[in-house]
Amino acid sequence: MSEKIDVPVVPRGGLDPVPGEWRRVSSRYVWVDLVGSVISGLVATAAAAIPFWATQLVWLLVIPAVVFLIVLVNAAITPRRVRAIGYRLRDDDLLVRRGILFQRFAAVPYGRMQLVDVNRGPLARALGLAEVKLVTAAAASNVTVPGLPMADAEQLRDRLVELAESRRAGL
Repeated sequence: MSEKIDVPVVPRGGLDPVPGEWRRVSSRYVWVDLVGSVISGLVATAAAAIPFWATQLVWLLVIPAVVFLIVLVNAAITPRRVRAIGYRLRDDDLLVRRGILFQRFAAVPYGRMQLVDVNRGPLARALGLAEVKLVTAAAASNVTVPGLPMADAEQLRDRLVELAESRRAGL
């Protein structure tokens, strides 16, 4: 007799330690992230060219060339990196994920939230996006959910504040 063994189905993108439906950020956030990465990368490339400008040694142009190549690779993977950002409202906490190769999952218990803030930079504001920042007592546990449409960010903020107040009341 052969026994049937149930094998869990592995999601296409790899192991999902927290199965369920994730809410993704807006696809327009790609532009915000891309512009920020490219501007930072061009500044880093210019800074890497300073040794060449100071010495006029041609072989030192390798440094800014390598930095520029890294900027191009970073720009190429930006859409995939943005698609990897997501969040889930669970019963007791907010779970935020990000990362492609090195995935990070951060769970913020509702009762530990001290401040829920909505921020908008100039480019994000032009695209109608915002980020929700969660502040807790531990400095290392601050979490942001970027690239949300403004209405969704305000709705998420209000829901998190409501949940945080109800959980703190029970402490």
